[in-house]
This record gives sequence, C-alpha cells and structure tokens, in this order.
Amino acid sequence: MSQHDHHTPSDQPEDVVESIVPLMPIVLPIAGGVLMFLLAFIAVFMA
Repeated sequence: MSQHDHHTPSDQPEDVVESIVPLMPIVLPIAGGVLMFLLAFIAVFMA
C-alpha cells in the first residue's frame, strides 16, 4: 500500500558550496588581492 520514494543523487538540488568549489583557485587570489588593496588604502588614508 505505501510507496517508498527512492531518492537518487540526481534528485537532490545542487549544493551552492559544491558549485563554487571548482572556482576557488580563481576566487581566492582575487579576493586576497582586493583585501590587501583595501587594507593598504585604509593604512595610507589614515596615516
């Protein structure tokens, strides 16, 4: 009488983190560069 749903991995929605992980070698250096630029700008502006 009762039916069991058999979920396969394709039935699950795509995880946001898993979609970003392949871009990490590009995103991390860019984010680091922007962060260093902002910190240097603040240091020079405050001096």
